[in-house]
Amino acid sequence: MSITAATEPAHQSTANLRVSRFTALPSPTELEAALPLDAHASNVVERGRDQVRAIMDGVDDRLLVIVGPCSIHDPKAGLEYARRLAATAKEHEEDLLIVMRAYFEKPRTTVGWKGLINDPMLDGSHDVAKGLEMARDFLLKVAQLGLPTGTEFLEPISPQYTADLISWGAIGARTTESQIHRQLSSGLSMPIGFKNGTDGDLQVSLDACNAASAPQSFLGIDGNGRASLVSTEGNQDTHVILRGGRKGPNYRAADVADAAAQACGAGINPRLIVDASHANSGKSHHRQAEVALEIGAQLEVDDASAHNIAGVMLESFLMGGAQNLNVEQVAAGTAELNYGQSVTDACMDWDVSADVLANLARSSRARRNNSASAA
Repeated sequence: MSITAATEPAHQSTANLRVSRFTALPSPTELEAALPLDAHASNVVERGRDQVRAIMDGVDDRLLVIVGPCSIHDPKAGLEYARRLAATAKEHEEDLLIVMRAYFEKPRTTVGWKGLINDPMLDGSHDVAKGLEMARDFLLKVAQLGLPTGTEFLEPISPQYTADLISWGAIGARTTESQIHRQLSSGLSMPIGFKNGTDGDLQVSLDACNAASAPQSFLGIDGNGRASLVSTEGNQDTHVILRGGRKGPNYRAADVADAAAQACGAGINPRLIVDASHANSGKSHHRQAEVALEIGAQLEVDDASAHNIAGVMLESFLMGGAQNLNVEQVAAGTAELNYGQSVTDACMDWDVSADVLANLARSSRARRNNSASAA
């Protein structure tokens, strides 16, 4: 006996069985219209990209310094920090190109707060639409101060909302090996640094630079938020970031020389950025300042490794150290957070940071003088 259409059982869906909800977001174009990039901010972003590119290519002999909070969790405190940093950047502009670290997405080894875009209220509500708005607004305000910004790109969709305001980007140690992030980087409009792996392996970052420099085609979204095939021309402005690993630090002169030689052998830019934080400092903000000074001393030695250090990364905020963020306490209204102190990795305080930047400026100037003497 045949089963008629009227008596056929309804098909049960086999998709999204573990998804509890879909929430629509504004499109990138809609957010850009609400918070537009004006001529001044555009000039700051473009000039920052050009200057970073010139330093990484060895055309500009200043030292690139990417410095700022581990993550932005309080835009008010972040802007106070930005105002101080803008003045310091002006003071040292002949020797340093200072780019403010403005990280809105945080990779987690297991679980935890994932950053301002993912959870802007810090309470587990995950209002991503609000987070994207807050991140874009923050970047616009920093650009108005004349300060270029750098960020880590973690989610493959969010760059469509903020990347027009970014002068330098990073791919973190946990995602450098990811095909998605290599493809994404191939289409980004700014120089991109790839960190060595969490185990200290440099090869993954070299492979990432090569992959990102090639044309790629992958799934993404366009300005209207529609699923699209994204085809890129490749990003020629890629480089390696040394951040240490489980095997130990890799910021010393021999490490830099070895990394530069490997990069050169792989056809990659041998000029590197050295992260003074993370595994290079054992995540100690006190040790980070010491590492930064040791890197500065390396710049003053007249050898090839000194010239292979194009930049330094630092984690710095108004107050030193870090504090615990408990999203349940925030949600319950019982959390008491210290103003201007990191809720992720420990940071150097402002006074220490200002001293470190002044010392790096002196070291950069000494390196320039060494080059002039040699010529």
